[in-house]
Amino acid sequence: MPPSVPSVAETVLLKTLRVQQNGAVLSIELNTPEDGNLVTDQMLQDLLTVLDGQDPGVRVVVLSGAGEDFCVGGDRAALAGHLAEDPGGAGIRAYGNRARRVCEALTRNPAVTVAAVHGRVIGAGFALALACDLRAGADTATFRLPELALGVPAAWGGLLPRLLSEVGPARARELVLTGREFGAREALGLSLLQRVVPWADLDAAVAAWTRPVVRRPGGALRVTKALLNAYGVGSRLADATGLDAELLASVLTSEQPGTGRRTGHLL
Repeated sequence: MPPSVPSVAETVLLKTLRVQQNGAVLSIELNTPEDGNLVTDQMLQDLLTVLDGQDPGVRVVVLSGAGEDFCVGGDRAALAGHLAEDPGGAGIRAYGNRARRVCEALTRNPAVTVAAVHGRVIGAGFALALACDLRAGADTATFRLPELALGVPAAWGGLLPRLLSEVGPARARELVLTGREFGAREALGLSLLQRVVPWADLDAAVAAWTRPVVRRPGGALRVTKALLNAYGVGSRLADATGLDAELLASVLTSEQPGTGRRTGHLL
């Protein structure tokens, strides 16, 4: 028999997150709705703090967003600030490495990670959701990868290899190169979402996944997650995720004033 799950809930407010653990379920809510839950340096640090310090008894991690949107992407103003402080790109590399560590902490988490998305899911927000094992979306959710139009490579948190693995090369090329917006039903057809429901039913859809998972024996769950990750990475042939921060920095530092492009247009 699996161990009993405590019913006592604890809620912690960080600068950019609302975190609640209820028994074996850890809920992480991106909590800066005033800016659409932009992925800032502080948010990445808060996410690392929570995920690195995760209770070993947690079997499900649920990632969601407060307000009207799940996440409208990375903080371009912060990238511009990093570039102004160090034109060589050290700050951008540090930001990119934190993004990679957060996404790997979600993908390689011993618990099952679930993204519950609604509203706009853009860029870095797309990458955070894609790093999760299971993804449920409100039927009004919209998705977009605008990086190329902004002069930024699709090199954030291991987004590209995960996208290629989930949707296939042809679809990934189209989504990345055009940057077009698409809806929840299309995302379901592409396996970017595994379930689509009305926004009012999103919590219930996540709970329907959560209830059986918390009853699974912990050892078997951890090993199964590790196997899924191992076979998934193997199917990618080559995973250059570790290069994301360097690629991001190299492109942005090369697009300085005097090279024919204005930094402000990129970020």
